[in-house]
Amino acid sequence: MDYDYSNLVKKTQAWTNQAHILNWINNDIITQLRELDTPTSETLFSTDDIESRPLIVAFMGGTGVGKSTLLNRLAGKAIAKAGVERPTSREVTLFHHQKITIQQLPNSLPLDATNICQHHDDLQKNIVWIDMPDFDSTESSNKKLVQQWLPHIDVLIYVVSPERYKDQKAWQLLLSEGSQHAWLFVLNQWDRGQQEQYNDFNQQLHKAGFVKPIIFKTDCVNYPQSDEFSALEDYITSLSTTHIINQLEQHGTQARKLDLRQQLISIKSSLGTSQTVQKTLDLWHTQWLLTNKLLKEGLAWPMQNLAAYSAEHATDVIKPETSPYSSLWDNWAESRFDDALNEFIITIDQLEIPVSPFKRNLQSIRKNAPIIIETQTELATRLALINPGNVLQRTFLKGTRLCELILPILAMTWVGYKVFMGYYTSNLLENHYLGIDFAIHSVLLISLTWLIPFFILKKAQPSLKTSALKGLHKGLQRALNIIESDVSFGISTIIEQHKAQLNELSALIDLCNTNTLDQNLSIKSDSPLVRMLMK
Repeated sequence: MDYDYSNLVKKTQAWTNQAHILNWINNDIITQLRELDTPTSETLFSTDDIESRPLIVAFMGGTGVGKSTLLNRLAGKAIAKAGVERPTSREVTLFHHQKITIQQLPNSLPLDATNICQHHDDLQKNIVWIDMPDFDSTESSNKKLVQQWLPHIDVLIYVVSPERYKDQKAWQLLLSEGSQHAWLFVLNQWDRGQQEQYNDFNQQLHKAGFVKPIIFKTDCVNYPQSDEFSALEDYITSLSTTHIINQLEQHGTQARKLDLRQQLISIKSSLGTSQTVQKTLDLWHTQWLLTNKLLKEGLAWPMQNLAAYSAEHATDVIKPETSPYSSLWDNWAESRFDDALNEFIITIDQLEIPVSPFKRNLQSIRKNAPIIIETQTELATRLALINPGNVLQRTFLKGTRLCELILPILAMTWVGYKVFMGYYTSNLLENHYLGIDFAIHSVLLISLTWLIPFFILKKAQPSLKTSALKGLHKGLQRALNIIESDVSFGISTIIEQHKAQLNELSALIDLCNTNTLDQNLSIKSDSPLVRMLMK
């Protein structure tokens, strides 16, 4: 068992879980990575008198090619179901020495779908023979059962017949599993075969990646002495040494690591580069400039009406149940904002970047936009109505109000002074006291010092509608800035997440490249195993 590979799978699946939560990978990748296999045959079988585990050999092929008859011939009796019933059978048949024991079958390999038979032949005491279901059967469970057993197999004996050696389903399985196993090939029912078919089959295997495939010609119906069944049996027996079993296990583990590495590289490529993802922020800013201008132009008329309503109801004490400011972000405005986000998503998709993380992060902003618009415009309008006009206007009005108070007092003070001095002078000079003209002029003076500031205040008072409209514009701009800032922050967060995903994937790929091979178990170029391995 390669614990480095097992840990690598655990780390990969941990990355898969968090990448799934963040929507960086789709369901196909999730399924693909979550089904990575780590089990080996040593966890299933053990023997009493040898230190190593047994060699696990499986017959595999399509319907009607004679896999079961091969195992029955090997056992010398009918232990595997053969004939017309076979295509509907869901059973796996195990044939092994009595000293080999099954330690524990995983839940995915149920005992009720396993037929176990034993023998006493010490020449094959370190071999477990398995007859697999027909993977091209109409029973979908058969294919699933085959795939569940594959991680535990050392040598796959691929059985074909002269009529079925070009089967596409079998060929797809061979190509997908070829690098992880050692292969032997059996052209069964050879009594009906021709040399041209053998040569064609050999040529196909060569194109698939087997430099010089080992093919045995058998006939398990008539049991002719001239077929190569005994050679097949002897060859498998020669492979059941501890050294070769360890070599096959190391090869399988290394092949799985290389296969995982290719999967991770493909996933990393599908995420896009950091440089490409970095461009998304600039793309959004460009998109937002157009949308911002469009929203301001389109909302100008609704804001005019809302400003008039706000000015008219500025003194209302009771607030209406439905805020009038919520009507500002109407269906038109919401559609334009959605169009901007959708256009942004389409542009990202064209860059071949995963769009799900962007959709996920921007979804909350879609929902919050009406609230932001309502809150900011109402707040800005209230502040504008509390302090209408600009600073210069408010300063002038304060001065005028002061004049409205001070000027009449000054006028009355001056009139009082004149009355007092007139009365005092008239007593000294015995002149007449103040006359009617003075009284009229005094009243006019006092009135004017009050009326002039009063009328100025009336005429110079800022328009509530104008102030409300100004507040609405200010609130809208602030709201749009908040929305743009939220989207930019969301995109920046995604960019950082993307960078982290690439870094984690790169670390996993580097772990796949780590060489943990035992050089003593390396398969040499002159080893007979070379012919059994796909290049």
